[in-house]
Amino acid sequence: MIARGLEAVEDFGSGLERPECVHCTAQGDVFVSDWRGGVTRIRADGTQQLIAGNRPLKPNGFAILPERAFLIAHLDEREGGVWKLTEKGELSPFLLEVEGRALEPTNFVHFDGERTWITVSTRHVPRAPARSPKVADGYVVLVDKRGARVVADGLAFTNECKVDPSGSWLYVNETYGHCTSRFAIRDDRLGNKETYAQYAHGVFPDGLDFDAEGGLWITSIYSNRLIRVAPDRSQSVVLEDNEAAFVGRVEAMFASDELAGATLPPTPAARIRNLSSSAFGGPQLRTLYLGCLQDSRIYRMSSPVAGARPPHWHVRFS
Repeated sequence: MIARGLEAVEDFGSGLERPECVHCTAQGDVFVSDWRGGVTRIRADGTQQLIAGNRPLKPNGFAILPERAFLIAHLDEREGGVWKLTEKGELSPFLLEVEGRALEPTNFVHFDGERTWITVSTRHVPRAPARSPKVADGYVVLVDKRGARVVADGLAFTNECKVDPSGSWLYVNETYGHCTSRFAIRDDRLGNKETYAQYAHGVFPDGLDFDAEGGLWITSIYSNRLIRVAPDRSQSVVLEDNEAAFVGRVEAMFASDELAGATLPPTPAARIRNLSSSAFGGPQLRTLYLGCLQDSRIYRMSSPVAGARPPHWHVRFS
């Protein structure tokens, strides 16, 4: 068992269901996606509140809107779409199809303050066949004043995407491409894809976030790694909790195209169950919160670097 940096990590929250995505606000709130149908709010005093609508949802990624509402990526096995959920539990469809086609199971949604970016990992339904080196059919949808349209395609399992603090680039994780890509933002379209970071053995990037010094933080499923990509693109492992044999088996199955048809057991780890996302919060944005796919809680740790302020940082909930 490899356990690096775990002494700095503490539990946060309880009774959550698949808390894959996490966001923080200046108010001291931490918001977590919850498969009980919405978003759980964990207040600064530790009390929790599930915000859910009247329709069963399987929230994966979500975004916080200025009007104290959420956009939720619906990751059902057979259907997708993005739904809007108010803090009072009012639910309405935001985007269910694009260019005449129903959205497949939808991975992530990001609001940059002006526009909405949505990722669909694959056109395969269900998604398992896309866990393959032979498949790259994920895409990114942009929703702006012109409407909704696909602006990037042919990606190897599109996962989290976010606009960087400069507003110049859209960063996208390609989980089964072992890389983070980025696109220059040119008004209402994207430039050509650039590989920003290519990762080593065992790194399947899922979540991403930015720090105040120009660093990129990446979470890796299966290998339970938290990685910082410095502005010079050098990489350092900040946190790791895995079983080397399991990670090696996943990589071997992926390379031989067996991962696409496999049902994997829970990720073996000393503590953290399938690390999937990160978000900076707390005073001076120096606390890092970690979402997990296979847990009923999330985690937090102090960060040596302050986070970049997200677009929703000053949204205040009642």
